[in-house]
Amino acid sequence: MTTPWPLPPHLPSDAALFLDFDGSLVPIAATPDGIVLPPQLLPLLRELQGLLGGALAIISGREIAVLDAYLQPLRLACAGAHGAQRRDASGRQWELSPGDISAVIAACQQLTLAHPALYVEPKQSGVALHYRRDPALEPLCLHSLEEMLAHMPQWTLLRGKCVLEILPVGASKGGAIQAFMQAPPFTGRTPFFLGDDLSDESGFAAVLAERGVAIKVGPGASRASHRLAGVDAVYHWLQAACTQQQMFKNLSRSAEVHP
Repeated sequence: MTTPWPLPPHLPSDAALFLDFDGSLVPIAATPDGIVLPPQLLPLLRELQGLLGGALAIISGREIAVLDAYLQPLRLACAGAHGAQRRDASGRQWELSPGDISAVIAACQQLTLAHPALYVEPKQSGVALHYRRDPALEPLCLHSLEEMLAHMPQWTLLRGKCVLEILPVGASKGGAIQAFMQAPPFTGRTPFFLGDDLSDESGFAAVLAERGVAIKVGPGASRASHRLAGVDAVYHWLQAACTQQQMFKNLSRSAEVHP
């Protein structure tokens, strides 16, 4: 009999909250542009950002500009392209860009002509090749990208759920979280990170190194210390966190008025 994974603890008022996007806040779709945002997402993120004093960031494989388009009018702290891009809470932005990758993008697009089930997602800091519509194409995709990378030492390959991505060497979600934790409003807080994919494991390692809470969303082996069953469970947990945080704030105000 296996021991069930523990549910996450309540979110404390001194938390720094880091959230993966696809598979954690938004159900995964057949293609990246096929997602549908749950209607409660934007109000929930807005409330959490306020309750945590701004210490909330999205940590995603998507580019920051794409996240902004989905989350408008919110403009949150973000790490995009698996940490190759980062925008802090004050709006300053950084990006790793070791060189032109247009030839790789073109080669991936040529691959889709022979295999229409493939989907190419070009990025400023890399490229993602999705094979969710035909998982049997994984060996072909892996071999093709490894061949391309053989002469590109400044780039690396990242595996995910039915996707392979070429990223700049040094980019990772864990590195992005570490950078966020070194500056306000995140510094000195207890980090929480929710993620569902292999690319989130570096983020789990980063928060655990800070004695934070790593939360795996969905099934699969993970170094995370806690687990939620899926996107619906994430929303239940976040909504409960909002309720609890608001209750603490109301009690604090009441104590100030009636010492």
